[in-house]
Amino acid sequence: MTIDDRPALTDAQLTARDHVPGLVHHVVLFRLRDDASPADRDEVERRFRALADSPHPDGSGPYIRSLHAGRQSSPEGVGRGFELGFVLTFSSEGDRNLYLGEPLIADPARIDHQHAAFKDFVGPLLAPDPHGVLVFDFTEPSTSADVQAGAPAA
Repeated sequence: MTIDDRPALTDAQLTARDHVPGLVHHVVLFRLRDDASPADRDEVERRFRALADSPHPDGSGPYIRSLHAGRQSSPEGVGRGFELGFVLTFSSEGDRNLYLGEPLIADPARIDHQHAAFKDFVGPLLAPDPHGVLVFDFTEPSTSADVQAGAPAA
């Protein structure tokens, strides 16, 4: 689904913790500008990792179940220049939507402001479009054994 295809739901509905429960894995790959320094790369990774502690606006604590990060290390030679990778897991599409924020969610009370600030920080460091960032989400169906809405980050 793209932003243009989203259902006619309110921001409150789209970011509800129980909106489409099930594990949502959000994969983010970055290719930074050629002139980005090693310190820039370290700071991107540090700031992204810090998102794991972003609080839910409802005061229930962190809403990201897990966040894994690292640098490209595959010897296969098909990395297409992406150098930093991140995999976040959410307990529902609602939590993922809160994380995404704009342009999907317009209500400032329904977005992760730490993630919004990170996007502002990293934008100028990314390689020129269309290859500076790649995002891919996939969802596992909800089961009572592996998903609890609002489970803390691992």
